[in-house]
Amino acid sequence: MNMPDFRDLNVFLTGGAGFIGSHTVDELLKLGARVVCLDNFDPYYDRAEKVGNLEFCSTDPRFELIEGDIRDSVLLRHTLRRTKPNIIVHLAARAGVRPSLQDPAGYADVNVQGTAVLLEAAREEGIRDFVFASSSSVYGNQGGGPLAESLPTDTPLSPYGATKKAGEVLCHSYHHVYGMSVACLRFFTVYGPRQRPDLAIRKFVRLALDGEPIPFFGDGSSRRDYTHISDILTGILGAIRWARTSEPRYGIFNLGSAHPISLSELVNMIERSVGQPVQRQMLPLQPGDVFQTYADTSLAEAELGFRHEIEFEDGLREFVRWMIEKRSSES
Repeated sequence: MNMPDFRDLNVFLTGGAGFIGSHTVDELLKLGARVVCLDNFDPYYDRAEKVGNLEFCSTDPRFELIEGDIRDSVLLRHTLRRTKPNIIVHLAARAGVRPSLQDPAGYADVNVQGTAVLLEAAREEGIRDFVFASSSSVYGNQGGGPLAESLPTDTPLSPYGATKKAGEVLCHSYHHVYGMSVACLRFFTVYGPRQRPDLAIRKFVRLALDGEPIPFFGDGSSRRDYTHISDILTGILGAIRWARTSEPRYGIFNLGSAHPISLSELVNMIERSVGQPVQRQMLPLQPGDVFQTYADTSLAEAELGFRHEIEFEDGLREFVRWMIEKRSSES
């Protein structure tokens, strides 16, 4: 796809020091945008890692980092009034299915209340364009073929999935009542350099490189639609363009590879990528886990120009190289 020119774009981006957020910041700056990034550096994982994620943009004069919380309405209103963004890209959230089982109220506070506070600050400051990071977790356990955005999403299996569904509904209400233009992006298991330490691919590769057993849940037939970060970025950039129209609109879009990989296939590929046998620690299926995620991306392809270009085994080999280089630089 042709690279857009975003030199007229002033973006307020939440969660910009995280995995997806920092890549989005880099890409927006590369395309000429100005980016104001809000991040609270939640201690869920090492602050130094998040600081490192912003290494390449921290000296760019078009970049500003603000440390703060999306639930702080005073900070949000002051920052939006001062920086005057023309679009908000909302990526900040408490993330992860399994951790949400231990702290459902905390997840609701950040993901639902925080989104409501941000939407209201945007409304008060006259910002009508909004991109919201949702999740494939909203679908719950729906088997069979690829999941289309038109399927019912009233039965997510985890508090995390429920908070993302709630965020989509909040966004729709602000579109309907206040005329905001909102694109909700349902991410399907994003991986790549800078991935969070708790996510499966990074955790499994670390264990494999250390010669330790990989947790193997169930019989290995569960499948995930792993999506490379560079493909996700085409969807985010497309959503920014989509939201910035003369007439307000609301849309939900799947961003995935549309090629699910089973747990057994994943571990076999990790073995090939690290070049050594991998031990498997057999464990039962976990509460909150779905059997399969499988994206129908036809709507995102038609409306956002989204494309899946990185084949999984190629992306996995790249990720293993990144992990080895990262570990070498830290030793």
